[in-house]
Amino acid sequence: MWEYFVDPVLQAPTLGSMLMCLSSALVGVMVVLRKRSLLGEALSHAAYPGVVLSVLITATLFPDADQGMAIAILIGAFTTSLLGLYAVQKLETRLKIQSDAALCLVLSVFFGVGILIASRIQFTHALWYKTIQLFLYGQAATMTSVHVAIYALLALVVLAVLFALYQPIKMLLFDRDFAKTVGLPTRPLDALLFSLLTLAIVIGIRSVGVVLMAGMLIAPAVAARQFTHRLGLILLLAGFFGAVSGFCGNYFSVEIPQWVGGRFSLPTGPMILLSASAICVVSLLFAPKSGLISRFYRVRSFRLRCQRENILKFLWREGKETSIGRVAESQGISKITAAYLLFQLSWQGWISSGKLTKEGALRAAQIVRVHRLWEAYLVFLGQGAEKVHRSAEEMEHIITPELERRLSELLGDPKQDPHAQPIPPKEPTL
Repeated sequence: MWEYFVDPVLQAPTLGSMLMCLSSALVGVMVVLRKRSLLGEALSHAAYPGVVLSVLITATLFPDADQGMAIAILIGAFTTSLLGLYAVQKLETRLKIQSDAALCLVLSVFFGVGILIASRIQFTHALWYKTIQLFLYGQAATMTSVHVAIYALLALVVLAVLFALYQPIKMLLFDRDFAKTVGLPTRPLDALLFSLLTLAIVIGIRSVGVVLMAGMLIAPAVAARQFTHRLGLILLLAGFFGAVSGFCGNYFSVEIPQWVGGRFSLPTGPMILLSASAICVVSLLFAPKSGLISRFYRVRSFRLRCQRENILKFLWREGKETSIGRVAESQGISKITAAYLLFQLSWQGWISSGKLTKEGALRAAQIVRVHRLWEAYLVFLGQGAEKVHRSAEEMEHIITPELERRLSELLGDPKQDPHAQPIPPKEPTL
């Protein structure tokens, strides 16, 4: 893999893509947190007429300025993106058009203008049209050291702004009213963030293209958001995921065709976005706290624990050896599930030969104690005794020892529940 950082042919596309994805991911975090994800899509398409006009004007007035073409395109794309942003804001504030409608209108109009001009250039200046198409779908493989220098400079600008204004940006993102209260200049900060967004889009369209740019803004930020709620860590993870996506896109676009014998080629831009999307999907599935599979595992584990505790209560009330069928009937579960739960309880040392062990009886009595304390507390609050059982069935599984102690103190360590059932003591003797 080190070859991609030292090889004269592979170095510029790899470094340029990584810098682009890093900047886009950092700015994408702010877009996602402000719930303006569609704005990136609108501004990336609004950049396209700027690309077309820049190529047309530069190629007409300065036909030999090959190195200056990249800078001209960036300036043109930045200008029309800002114009698109201005149009969105005016549509929302002056004409009272809904945000999504304004974004879609600007996206379609600006992109349509770009396509209209490009379609004319296709027949009059075919060579220029080919250059324009690079920015529609992206072509990272043709990057040069000039592109890398430009992207590095713009990435440094994004990093410098985030580092210098981290706290004000944090307040603006999470509590705009508080930011106004403490005197933060919210409008200049908004303008700065939108300028960074436009810069990130301008950085990215050369690699992944106008059509796919919104994905590079959103995917790393969404992936990072699954792992933490702290803004600093979200930014770090998003930047890391973005840089990794930029590298993987270049790596796989070169290596995969070689693995299959060179029978086809893979464009770098889409591969970058696919890499970012893969990271996002894996994060959505396997993130420790908010991942779909992780949450499913926690929910499933909690349900099984509740069922095991309900079986312990049942055995405690029975006070004698029982069968799998009897347990299944009492809990409304299948015999297979009952056998599995009884096996788990036996493995934990809480039952033996269908009866509670000493430790199991202590645990069951503790669950019953929490259940009946909660019933007493609900009646204390004014609920009828006939209505509290269902709530207590749910709460008995999540009440902590500290909350149990506070309930006991508040109720004066009661000895009976509202149904005249004895409440087991804190440390029952068997």
